[in-house]
Amino acid sequence: MRQKLRTSGSSPPPALEFLHPLRIDHDTLYDLSHRLSHTYRELAASSSEQFFPTAITRLPTGHETGRYLAVYLGLSYLRVAFIELLGHQPVGRQPHVRRTLEKAWPIEERLRRDQAQSLFAWIGDCIAEVIADDLANSKGDPPKELIMGISFCFPTKQKFLNEAILMPTGKGFALSSSLNLHQALLDGYECHTRRSDQDSGDMPTKRRKTYCLPKLKVTVMTNDTVATLASLAYSIRALPNTRVVMGLIVGAGCNSAIPMKLADLQESKVAHIREKQPEADETVVSTEWTLHGATGPLEKLGIVTKWDAELEEHSNRPGFQPLEYMVGGRYIGELVRIISYDWFHGIKKIPKSSLPEKLVERNSLSTEFLSLVVASSSSNEHLAVALSNHLPSPSSSDWMWTPDFAGHIRIIAAAVQERSSALVAAATVGLLACTGEVNLKSTSHLETDDKDFKPVESRMTQNDTVSNSKAAIPSWQKGPEELVVAVSGGVIQHYPHYKDRIQRHIDRLILSAGPQGEGKSVFLREASDGGIVGVGVLAGTAAGEIQEIVGSTLESERS
Repeated sequence: MRQKLRTSGSSPPPALEFLHPLRIDHDTLYDLSHRLSHTYRELAASSSEQFFPTAITRLPTGHETGRYLAVYLGLSYLRVAFIELLGHQPVGRQPHVRRTLEKAWPIEERLRRDQAQSLFAWIGDCIAEVIADDLANSKGDPPKELIMGISFCFPTKQKFLNEAILMPTGKGFALSSSLNLHQALLDGYECHTRRSDQDSGDMPTKRRKTYCLPKLKVTVMTNDTVATLASLAYSIRALPNTRVVMGLIVGAGCNSAIPMKLADLQESKVAHIREKQPEADETVVSTEWTLHGATGPLEKLGIVTKWDAELEEHSNRPGFQPLEYMVGGRYIGELVRIISYDWFHGIKKIPKSSLPEKLVERNSLSTEFLSLVVASSSSNEHLAVALSNHLPSPSSSDWMWTPDFAGHIRIIAAAVQERSSALVAAATVGLLACTGEVNLKSTSHLETDDKDFKPVESRMTQNDTVSNSKAAIPSWQKGPEELVVAVSGGVIQHYPHYKDRIQRHIDRLILSAGPQGEGKSVFLREASDGGIVGVGVLAGTAAGEIQEIVGSTLESERS
């Protein structure tokens, strides 16, 4: 039976002391949130790499109806479904959205690394498969074209709602940054619209079954964060004193989307919106807030640790998106591995050759494993058994997982996720302060640095007072207002207690900021599968098929 190795020398520091660099006290977190709000305002007004307008100038009303094809290209899976919008359902708790014929396919590594033509031809095949299934179950003549929308897990730039250009991404897709995604999608599907006598002899068997299909009319292209915002905005409209103000994804990566005033955005980024929609006052913005331009406050406040620096140094694009390295599911497992190795080898002095390979080799520990096994509610004794099976030490090693050692890796993983949740909360409150949804008081030591900084809240309150002066009763007297952040993503939805931790930090930050106008509070609400449901909602909004109501503008959402 293998025994635990004994170490010599001075006693190692306790695990909590070792992990102290990961701890962010509340005052520092509030300071970070305030600084980020200032940073976000500057980036919105000046950056050409972040805070991209999306050409969406109105949110769903909740009354849109119709049936639309929706596609979501995620990091690991492609999902295709028909989304049926049912409009406002006044009786009981009827669903606002019905999903049918939904299918999902894993994205093979060869497709991620191959040319765009191969990837989009495969996407076209998958879309055709769902459409063919739908037509097989339908009565009557098939439509000549199908209205559809598509969302992506990577950042895009767009001047039109149904077109998008890929931005440089660190997510592993070998796609050109000049790729026209609209045309690539249509090209990938085009062969499925041919008649049976057109080149059918050259078609694979699978494609012969899916020829002569309706053409696609792409009305919406967006990213998954914007789609998440739209998804919950559509379904939550019936709740009183509740307003969806932001979309947030924490999955493999992290991003946010929020409505912003055109006047607060760099003019070159919104000129096309002013030209096409001169009446527009706001647009939904995809922040790409994990990129390097937004993370200066993390460095200034000493939040970045040596472990973060090591992870970034060995990433595919060092320096590209520092915040994502600290919160994204694609990286959390590796960060826990780096810290665990430092603890067991550097502090506990266990030889490298005695440790499990998955603690030694880079990118060998997944966030999914941490979520399912390490963060579970099982005892340390049970965890030690699980770790012995999943992270065995070499056969030549005398080292073994004990309940104490299992507890150490559990403490490390919890500390990493606690910091991650705090950072996401600070960024969320900072973004809401940037757009004037909440008000953050200046911290004492920022007053000199930011003496010219005026909170957006005060400016917008003055403007709203003028435009809404006819209102006899302030809206808050009808009850406190709930600001909803629509959330989606594997980490925030499935990592044990992660969303609750973010909510706790948000509550404390808002409490520290003092009373909010209209009795505002901020709540996280899940928009499950928002990437695919939301793009179906946006397809309906863009199509304009609304029963007896015209879509309201973003500004009217606040009145």
